[in-house]
Amino acid sequence: MNIYISGITGTGLGPLALMARRAGFNVCGTDLAKGAIYDELVEAGIEMKIGPQDGEFLKEKLAEGVDWFVYTSALKEDHAELVMARAKGVKCTKRDDFTEFLVEKLRLKMVAVAGTHGKTTTTAMIVWGALKLGIPVSYIVGTTLGFASSGAYQEKDKYFVYEADEYDRNFLRYHPWLAVIPAVSYDHPDIYPTQEDYDAAFMQFRTQSRKVIEHKEGLANEVAEGSLSTDCLAGGTTGGFLPSDFGLAGEARRIDAALAAEAVLEMMVEQGMVNRDEDESRGDDSGLRQARRKIVQILDEFPGVGRRFERIGLNVYSDYAHHPEEIAATLNVAQDERKRLGKRGVVVVYQPHQNTRQHKVKDGYRDAFVGADKVFWLPTYLTREDESLRVLTPEDFIATLENREVAEAAELNDDLEKELRKLIEEGYIVLLMTAGPADGWMREKFREKFRD
Repeated sequence: MNIYISGITGTGLGPLALMARRAGFNVCGTDLAKGAIYDELVEAGIEMKIGPQDGEFLKEKLAEGVDWFVYTSALKEDHAELVMARAKGVKCTKRDDFTEFLVEKLRLKMVAVAGTHGKTTTTAMIVWGALKLGIPVSYIVGTTLGFASSGAYQEKDKYFVYEADEYDRNFLRYHPWLAVIPAVSYDHPDIYPTQEDYDAAFMQFRTQSRKVIEHKEGLANEVAEGSLSTDCLAGGTTGGFLPSDFGLAGEARRIDAALAAEAVLEMMVEQGMVNRDEDESRGDDSGLRQARRKIVQILDEFPGVGRRFERIGLNVYSDYAHHPEEIAATLNVAQDERKRLGKRGVVVVYQPHQNTRQHKVKDGYRDAFVGADKVFWLPTYLTREDESLRVLTPEDFIATLENREVAEAAELNDDLEKELRKLIEEGYIVLLMTAGPADGWMREKFREKFRD
């Protein structure tokens, strides 16, 4: 089968392209620019065209035969490639349909990680643990991984670990064998007009999953009321994992690790690597305890992932956080890191993502930056916008902060670079939080000079 992917080098479709190629499909595609997964795709031998997506490359491939046109959610309905593929009668879908097709064709049991925050790290932790323990897993993670490719499949694989994005209701396409939900708080107002819509989508996701592992605070009421028809496994009940079992920096990371550990243990039990029922029947849980210790040891060695508190230079870190709750959690990780390194404090550079989203979450920033010694607030990265909304300025946001005295508006320019260099020399760590292009700027300016 010949698969054509429009937007192939990004973190959404790039890992999917890698998995499909390794599953034996012919894969090619285009992108406007080289995304984060570009180098991995080149290494995998996937043919691509980078630059204007004017339909010329697609025309060549249509002559050879294209069975399925997969495209990113960012593509507009009048995009040249999408219009051409539809006109030629090619099957055209977003990634969720093709991902579902792969899971069914390859007969994989899906372990789907969904949530507003923590899903990328939790997914990568599950993959890390499974690979270390020899559990046969294929996977798709929406970022680069230092320890493996971002998407993989081998013929012997039994499970499919997937970062199931709630944007565009992608995750509701699936009926996972196991769902893992790190944290849920309102986001994506362009897809979910109200908090109730967002919560309802996650409730649907829970009910269409065979088993659910979720952080206790988010699940306690539903379990107590018996409103879920699924086999619900709240964090801490299956293998007894608690965030305090782990030595990773930051409470949010330790919570993610506890959930990932539960998922890894579920796969071990299902694989017959641990016989939980037999241990319980004879009153001897030594096998289970040994498995738990091994999982904790492995996850404590988790090396992290790209753009999730990623160290990109000496005392300089980059993170994908762009929601108030994510910011507070990432700042907690940064404080742990600061203490570990014996540094003076934490300086934040923040670039909000999507003006439409910011109008919904603006008031949530009030105490998100408490603990930061300095905040440089950049203009919002604009994408998929409601043009009827006024573009909020850094000053609009800063005025809402509880600790507004530490924040100032900034631009990605020489003045900011000089100020950050000065603060690094004075003993601060610098944390960039963005889902936008500020990450590239920070890497260009600081990776070389401040490398160990």
